[in-house]
Amino acid sequence: MPWPHPAVPSPALALPGWCPLSPAGARTTQLLMEPPWRPPVLWDQVTLTCQGSGTAGDITWYKDGQRWGQKGGDHVTVTESGTYTCDRPGSGHSPPVTVSNDYLVLQVPARAQLEGDTVTLRCRGWQNRTVTRVSFYREREKLRGLRDGTELSLSPLQLSHSGNYSCKGLVGSWVLHESAPVTMTVYARLELQVSARELLEGDTVTLRCLRWQNNPVTGVRFYHGDKEVGRPLNGAELSLSPLQQKHSGRYSCLGRVDSGVSPWAKSAPVTVTVHVPVANATIIPGPLTHQVHAGDNVTLRCSVQVGSAPVTFTWLHNGQEVAQGPLLELRDIDVGHSGTYQCVATNQLGQDGHRVFRAFSPELALEVTPGSPWVTVAVGVGGALLFLLLLVGVIVAWHWWHHLASRKNQERDPPDPPDPPEEGQVLYTHVVVTKRAGVSPRATTLQDPQVTYAELQGHQGLPREPGDIYGNVL
Repeated sequence: MPWPHPAVPSPALALPGWCPLSPAGARTTQLLMEPPWRPPVLWDQVTLTCQGSGTAGDITWYKDGQRWGQKGGDHVTVTESGTYTCDRPGSGHSPPVTVSNDYLVLQVPARAQLEGDTVTLRCRGWQNRTVTRVSFYREREKLRGLRDGTELSLSPLQLSHSGNYSCKGLVGSWVLHESAPVTMTVYARLELQVSARELLEGDTVTLRCLRWQNNPVTGVRFYHGDKEVGRPLNGAELSLSPLQQKHSGRYSCLGRVDSGVSPWAKSAPVTVTVHVPVANATIIPGPLTHQVHAGDNVTLRCSVQVGSAPVTFTWLHNGQEVAQGPLLELRDIDVGHSGTYQCVATNQLGQDGHRVFRAFSPELALEVTPGSPWVTVAVGVGGALLFLLLLVGVIVAWHWWHHLASRKNQERDPPDPPDPPEEGQVLYTHVVVTKRAGVSPRATTLQDPQVTYAELQGHQGLPREPGDIYGNVL
């Protein structure tokens, strides 16, 4: 059998300046008012806001039971007294809100009134006119209070304070006016207590559902969000053990109270956070031994398998701190970067952060070696490319020029000399003797065209005597 919902919305929904008028909570359409007083009065320039599911463009407004204005818009500023409602297709009609323009009005704060609270009621005159000789009434019975004041304070509130209230007073004349009655409901207050707020995985936590001033509460149920988490084994207490991270969230309790006005009450939600110490820190990429060349860039990343935020990271090089953060970037490394690297993950848990946990990664050995010659050439080729091209061009040009010069010299040279004579054959020396005026005789080579080989032979083609040769010398 499902348990009923509380008769009052969670106090967390009763924000300052806003009034949840429907006990069903945020799932129904509600009219919220500003200023946050009930009933609102026309001279306060009241703004009504239609709250619920669906889109604002589908909202329909009603005044005194008739459709009012154009569809759309989630808030309006009231310029006429009357009774207003709104309709949202996703959550239906809102409860009515009456904007008063009476000569005397009693106002109650527009929020849920809970046991133990303090509430102030105020009696106001039309257009803020002065009100004197004020008296307050509950169920038409006069209450003791300030006879000439316009406010009545009730503290601490109890369930017995629920009822209809009104006021009487003189407004700017000797005519006595009486306000319309205003209903005020005081709801039972339940409080969910948590045995400890700084919780770790594996701990045990106890949830206690208590009522104001230890008034009796029965039929207690505990909820994690909207899901019931279990029935208490001992009255209004529930233990959760061992805690896991999934147990984090918002908890509340629901119970039955001895009241005809609000037989059920629900506590305000309490946030429970289960912290997880950091564990299993690792360095990426693996493996734990790396050999790189000088001039390379290396990026190391530190991560943890589990750990509640916030987690901080510290990098150690040969045991000395060198950087902070999950990434370690080494640019243009040299042999000085060689050594062991390790990261330390830390999280500080609890409200004051005094519980500190650390996880050390395995050490990574980094060895930096001089760059390979091929890498060196590749790195320097950009700067030396022009020089190499010029050098190759010079070498090619020199070979081409030398080849042309050799061909020209071969074309100028005479034919190769005849083969050496066989044994017994006379070899004549090609000698040309010339005589010029004032110049001593000189010998020239056969390349000189003045004398040919035929001129050194006899007329009969026979060799001459050696004396004949010398005799021709002038």
